[in-house]
Amino acid sequence: MEPLHSATHPTPHRPRRPDVVFHIEGVTKVYRMGEVRVHALRGVDLDLYRGELCVLLGASGSGKSTLLNILGGLDTPTAGRVLYGDQDLTAAGEGALTAYRRHHVGFVFQFYNLIPSLTARENVAVVTEIARDPMRPEDALGLVGLGERLDHFPAQLSGGEQQRVAIARAVAKQPQVLLCDEPTGALDSKTGVVVLEVLERVNRELGTTTVVITHNAGIAAMADRVVSLADGRIADVHANAERVAPRELSW
Repeated sequence: MEPLHSATHPTPHRPRRPDVVFHIEGVTKVYRMGEVRVHALRGVDLDLYRGELCVLLGASGSGKSTLLNILGGLDTPTAGRVLYGDQDLTAAGEGALTAYRRHHVGFVFQFYNLIPSLTARENVAVVTEIARDPMRPEDALGLVGLGERLDHFPAQLSGGEQQRVAIARAVAKQPQVLLCDEPTGALDSKTGVVVLEVLERVNRELGTTTVVITHNAGIAAMADRVVSLADGRIADVHANAERVAPRELSW
């Protein structure tokens, strides 16, 4: 397996706490669309910490999905760097990024991306069969409250249940980081609360660093920290004194 590059020069002007999982330094992302240059990110500096639940909040086009994709090794910045622990993702080759995504990161997207011909158990097993130290699919589905729906196909599950299968699939490989892109975006508020409760439980019980991006400001109160983005920049970082339970959120 191709190794990730270790950072040889720690950042001199931003001291790093020992529990930093991601150290993001001056990250810029520019897309070319014909003759037009679109600045998705404009010099983002941010640290994310072990075991925290962080909400990235912003309107469509604010840059939050681009930032999430860079954290997940799905995209690379135009400038700046991203350190995962002491490993430099921005200097890593494609083989190393593939291994990083496979072994260290779980992804949850707005749409569930389940395989229709496989049961819930089999959809989770697709990931556990290639993971280093996975949970049993049955245990992962039990964690998200679907222990009695193991052998149901996606068409036999509600939207919220399908999203919970997707979360079980993401956490079954026991990743250190869980990245969630609008995980309640396709759900009504009642079902969305159930999904948020699952994400909160995974974060609390497994200690997985969890990043949730949303345009819904009501979700922010469940986080340890809220990072607001606007026009590709961090507009505000706010730490909540207490985390609000998902069922008590005002949407």
